[in-house]
Amino acid sequence: MSQPPSKSASTGKKIETAIEKALDPLASALKRATQSAAQAVAAAPGKPGLMISPLAVPFPAIPPIGGVEIATARAGFYKHERDDLVVFRFPEGASCAGVFTRHKVGSAPVDWCKRHLDADKGGEGVKALVVNAGCANAFTGKAGADAARRTASEVAKRFGCRQRDVMLASTGVIGVVLDDKKIVAKLPEIETGLEADAWARAGRGIMTTDTFPKGAAASFQADGGTINIVGIAKGSGMIAPDMATMLVYVFTDARIAPELLQRILNGQLAGTFNAITVDSDTSTSDALILAATGRSKAAEITDLRSMPARRFGRALGQVMLDLAQQVVRDGEGATKFVEIQVTGAASHADAHRVAMSIANSPLVKTAIAGEDANWGRVVMAVGKSGAQADRDRLTIRFGDMVLAENGWRAPDYDEAKASAYMKRDHLVIGVDLGLGKGRRTVWTCDLTHGYIDINADYRS
Repeated sequence: MSQPPSKSASTGKKIETAIEKALDPLASALKRATQSAAQAVAAAPGKPGLMISPLAVPFPAIPPIGGVEIATARAGFYKHERDDLVVFRFPEGASCAGVFTRHKVGSAPVDWCKRHLDADKGGEGVKALVVNAGCANAFTGKAGADAARRTASEVAKRFGCRQRDVMLASTGVIGVVLDDKKIVAKLPEIETGLEADAWARAGRGIMTTDTFPKGAAASFQADGGTINIVGIAKGSGMIAPDMATMLVYVFTDARIAPELLQRILNGQLAGTFNAITVDSDTSTSDALILAATGRSKAAEITDLRSMPARRFGRALGQVMLDLAQQVVRDGEGATKFVEIQVTGAASHADAHRVAMSIANSPLVKTAIAGEDANWGRVVMAVGKSGAQADRDRLTIRFGDMVLAENGWRAPDYDEAKASAYMKRDHLVIGVDLGLGKGRRTVWTCDLTHGYIDINADYRS
């Protein structure tokens, strides 16, 4: 017959239970730390030691695009072992369009691409795109321009095309001249390594402080066949919309002339890459290159007003928005993905001013990082934007909750509910100005100590 537990035994059990409860959070924290360490290892293709963003999304399945061949290599622009050179080769007759940073001190590759795309028959017959990570070749004067030209010349010799048919892009440290010999030395390896399905490797090869590769794809039925659109991007910091906000490469098998391709691309910028921000800083090297191989069986797109053109624009916008939002999700140190919805503005331009004022405010972004439902900082950002505003018509929402209206805090404002909402990793801040029909949605992230840590030793 078993005996009942003694008082001392019972007390011991209680102490044991208490210790277990106390240690449980520690065990959970250790588990998270272990998981984070594993993530850091997985992020090795980027900068060593960076943990994968908690907002990361998996790299998608991306189909080959007829006529596009890809190869990557380690050219040695980084001290650590990783691929930092990506080359895309296109078939005869490919078309190209591009948009670039509005930064007044653009990089040598940006100047190169703009010059050749703006030239007579620019974008016709593009043959290659060469991208390196680790050196931006920006603010490098004539030496940087010469390095870009030599790179294009050597690639052109390999691929049997003109220099102008080679697009260039560089990302990394500003003020360092590109060592083009490192790229040239890898061209034999690149030429023999070209293949149709290397999107994930390409996505990793263009990373700097990114913690995960970014890709997107879309397709639709057109007259006579399917048209596919795919893209990869890099971007994590120095992200503010002043053209494309990062390096983006989009490819399609559609048959479409460069001029029309450019017009459709321009039409998709406002709601995608020009609607995101991480830190309000604009890069010297931002570029978006869109290449069309013409290998789809679908009929050529020749009229912007046609249904195929409209469907192409929508699919292109889908890919671009997906990539743009992934950049925000990988914002340096980000833990919160934030959607800013502005409505009721006097104009769309005013709505954009207000949305960006909120999205770029350090006070708003740090409150979000601290999970503080400080709607007063949103009021501040609205008022400083320069847009037309009226205190007594302003409404502020966090998610579905109205926090402020009619010139003051909402009557049913609940601090506990607002604070609980701020713990989510996807937040929606809504502002209605009550003045008109202007609207704009932009996306941003919070501002954490992680941003400082990453940028305090960017060059290491």
